[in-house]
Amino acid sequence: MMAAMCDAGRIDFPPFHLDLSGGRLGRGAEFVDLAPKALGVLQYLAERPGHLVTKEELLGAIWPDVFVTADVLKVTVAEIRRVLGDSHKDPRFIETAHRRGYRFVAAVGKAAGELSAFEPGHSPALEIPCTHYARSGDVNIAYQVLGEGPIDLVFVMGWVSHLDYFWTEPSFARFLRRLAGFSRLILFDKRGTGLSDRVPVGALPTLEQRMDDVRAVMDAVGSKRAVLCGVSEGGAMSALFAATYPHRTAALVMIGSYAKRICDASYPWGPTMVQREEFLRVIQEDWGGPVGIETRAPSMVNNPQFREWWAAYLRTSASPAAAVALTRMNSEADIRDVLPAIRVPTLVLHRAGDQCLVAEEGRYIASRIPEARYVELHGDDHLPFVGDQDEVIDEVEEFLTGVRHTRGPDPILATLLSATFEVPREAWALHRLRDHVLRELQWFHGRECGGFPHNLCAYFDGPARAVRCASAIAHHAVRLGIAVKAGLHIGECEVTIAGVQGTAVERAKRIREQAEPGQVLVSTTIRDLVAGSGIRFRPAGNLAGGCAADPIALLMVDNGVGIAGPAAVASAPAGLKIAI
Repeated sequence: MMAAMCDAGRIDFPPFHLDLSGGRLGRGAEFVDLAPKALGVLQYLAERPGHLVTKEELLGAIWPDVFVTADVLKVTVAEIRRVLGDSHKDPRFIETAHRRGYRFVAAVGKAAGELSAFEPGHSPALEIPCTHYARSGDVNIAYQVLGEGPIDLVFVMGWVSHLDYFWTEPSFARFLRRLAGFSRLILFDKRGTGLSDRVPVGALPTLEQRMDDVRAVMDAVGSKRAVLCGVSEGGAMSALFAATYPHRTAALVMIGSYAKRICDASYPWGPTMVQREEFLRVIQEDWGGPVGIETRAPSMVNNPQFREWWAAYLRTSASPAAAVALTRMNSEADIRDVLPAIRVPTLVLHRAGDQCLVAEEGRYIASRIPEARYVELHGDDHLPFVGDQDEVIDEVEEFLTGVRHTRGPDPILATLLSATFEVPREAWALHRLRDHVLRELQWFHGRECGGFPHNLCAYFDGPARAVRCASAIAHHAVRLGIAVKAGLHIGECEVTIAGVQGTAVERAKRIREQAEPGQVLVSTTIRDLVAGSGIRFRPAGNLAGGCAADPIALLMVDNGVGIAGPAAVASAPAGLKIAI
């Protein structure tokens, strides 16, 4: 794994960087607000790109002399993701290893002059699986295996490939890890490309030789029968394999593929020979740059980091002469007569706006393979790991396992306030309280999600604001003779049309139920995250129903210190002092 720092005081992971000497997170020429503990967690992870850092290690490093719960770490990581614009479902920077810890998956820069031929300004996004070699005739074929699923799945990348470079682009790495989540995933480089033996340009592999290479790799890993999943030209080879070796093919998946590369009267969708020759000229003149990115990944064409990765991926996968020869060979492929002979379960996926191979080609393939399932997906990208890759993998997973990966609303990190009010005898008091509640929520950036007049549920993007708002509302209620109980907890929750949902909401309700009239109770996670805010707390026992071996401590907000809001101050009688 490469060194993490560009220099002694800076860590780069575009478009962000950490200024270590100044203790700041930067984006371009500007700096972004991030709490000190969150900055410490981010730095600790960024200094160890690709490594799984356990929760225990992080807690010990960032909070060495203080006992804090794992919830505090979870909240801190969620705050970092919010600032970076990251997602736990599709991470570009921080990946969660369920119940174990976190891994920094973004590319991290090196000092100028230290770049190797393998690293085009970036570090590998993840630890790379071990590369092994299978003997196919007199040629060595490089392959990797990961995952422990019940299905063997051979992934066949189109055009050119480089096994190790798969893992330097986070979106590609995530795509492969998801496939490996329900299979034993087998990857390989065709002869003449990537880590496999380079061969003379005039001896690049035919489709038949590539099938031999697949069988050699399957034999090497002890796979008697596997699913063939091919992308683009890899789909054409996989289809030929399925027709030729049905006893070794459990199923066939073709993603953005074709039956014939050059158009004619009976197949009008491919490029003409003139257009193909023009593309060959571009390869000869521009190889080393992001050749073909406009049609293969149009959604990423203006992303400098992806353009750099794509250019490096191509030039490390094949030489210019080899790329030309492979492209010319692929142009001669025609598997139309093979398609009706395929008798294994087949899934054909194609994006409706594919700029490289039009959707009509996918429809044609599916119409020629007996009982093939055709699914047309949204998007314009040809590369399956670019764009909505989950839509692609969900279809593959359901086709092969019968189970579809479910994706609910993206969770958000929020501080939940749950409060109950005793309905007063005078209706005007309830109306007055409602006005106060709305003003305080507006001032403290809270969002109501129903329940009033008997209850209040609201969520906030910061714990200190939530505590101050709850205390201010409690102050108004007491002044109006209304008994109030409030509980607060912080955690991930889902915001839907029906309201806010999640375990954090239920925990806030349980805390509220334990409050006495006039009390605002919080979990220790809240206390740990508002340190330095001036808010004071007093012990209030443990949460009822918690684990006896690991009780959840509660604290009561000290209503005399630093808690009332501006609306409460405005409504206070002359001479009454309320701290803010």
